[in-house]
Amino acid sequence: MRENTIRYGIWSILAMLLLVAAVKRENHFDNTKKNAGDTLDWPKSFGFGRKASAIQIAAWDIDISPDGKGLPAGEGNVLQGREIYALKCAACHGATGTEGPNDRLVAAPDSTGKSTGAASDARRTDVRRIKAIGTYWPYATTVFDYIRRAMPFNQPGSLTDQEVYSLTAFLLNANGLWDEKVTLNAKNLPKVKMPARNNFVPDDRTDGPEIR
Repeated sequence: MRENTIRYGIWSILAMLLLVAAVKRENHFDNTKKNAGDTLDWPKSFGFGRKASAIQIAAWDIDISPDGKGLPAGEGNVLQGREIYALKCAACHGATGTEGPNDRLVAAPDSTGKSTGAASDARRTDVRRIKAIGTYWPYATTVFDYIRRAMPFNQPGSLTDQEVYSLTAFLLNANGLWDEKVTLNAKNLPKVKMPARNNFVPDDRTDGPEIR
């Protein structure tokens, strides 16, 4: 009688252990299914942020094409550009655009701080190796586009369109590409032929991500 009682007790304990193991296994598979679902079923909203308005999107949609499409109204000149450059740009690019410490903007200025002429600079091997606006940038409109969206470094987007036109005129003049007596605007900026334009080719590859 006592042996039967002991045997019954052992079997009861084993049955209980098996039941506990089965329950844990079932919970494990349930949690796995839930975790897999979390990665597949994203909620429609996380409950923060808000939808951008058309005006806000338009404020960021300011890219300019090489042919000048997107250039705003307004104009600027070399004289005003020189003053703005000294105030907001020289600390990073140097007094004449050659000293740095950040990117060099002018390839080979003469003693007055002006380029000796991009056409002649482009024929000089030592100058061609310098990546500045006059020797490397393929489109003049890109100068305007980049300044407007990214400069000055500590306050990007803070310049008015007139200030950007003036800075562009000054930098093109410093690279020997613009007459300081002529006002720069949306009509004549795209007509500036950059010496390095023919050194670039359109990327017409279609076997991967395409950027147009």
